[in-house]
Amino acid sequence: QVQLVESGGGLVQPGESLRLSCAASGSIFSINDMGWYRQNPGKQRDLVAGIESDGSARYVDSVKGRFTISRDNAKNTIYLQMNNLEPEDTAVYYCYAAAAPYSDYRHYDYWGSGTQVTVSS
Repeated sequence: QVQLVESGGGLVQPGESLRLSCAASGSIFSINDMGWYRQNPGKQRDLVAGIESDGSARYVDSVKGRFTISRDNAKNTIYLQMNNLEPEDTAVYYCYAAAAPYSDYRHYDYWGSGTQVTVSS
C-alpha cells in the first residue's frame, strides 16, 4: 500500500511563512494527482492546492498569490510554500495522492494523518 507522511506545520504569526512537505512511500507504480486539503473542527475538508504529475497546479481562490505547490516526482514528494499567512489559514492540513499500488495501474486515493497549521498573534 501507499503511505503519506506530512511535515512542516506549526505556529506562526500573521504575515509569516511555512513550508509543508508530504512524502509518499510504499508500493507505488504511479502517482497522478497530489495535493493538500485543510479542515477545521466541525467543517468539511476543502481543497487548498493540487498538482498533476506534469506539474500543472490549481489553487483555491483564497490562497492564490500566497501559496505555491510544487512536486518532486523522483522523490514522490510535494511541497506547499505558504507565504503571508493569515489567521483564516489556520487548520489541519492533509496531504492526498491518487496512487497506483499495483501493476494494474488502478489508482486509489490515499491520505496523510494531517499536520496542524496555526496562524495567530
